[in-house]
Amino acid sequence: MYLAAQGVVLLVALIHVYILVLEMFFWDKPRGMKAFGLQPEFATATKVLAANQGLYNGFLAAGLFWGLWQGAQGLAVQVFFLLCVLVAGLYGAATASRRILFVQALPAGMGLLLLALAR
Repeated sequence: MYLAAQGVVLLVALIHVYILVLEMFFWDKPRGMKAFGLQPEFATATKVLAANQGLYNGFLAAGLFWGLWQGAQGLAVQVFFLLCVLVAGLYGAATASRRILFVQALPAGMGLLLLALAR
């Protein structure tokens, strides 16, 4: 169970690295606009805001990688950052797109459940 939990934590971290790349580097490119359903004018006008948002997703990924790097001693760090991802995912699903529930919140919730079962 511990390895499954660590695998899900790694997956959530990698998802957030991917979101960072989309928001920071591809927001106003076809790939980013397709991923987020954006019109070119809006993407251009909000590019700087998206880069800032991407940076925050990078911090979430970094926290999860940090927790993984610490091994069994990093479980509290993993739980903290998974909770951050879960809350951000729930908020994003309620305010921006229901898809965020499945991309962010559900994997984070699965990670938390697996970490709890692995104890």
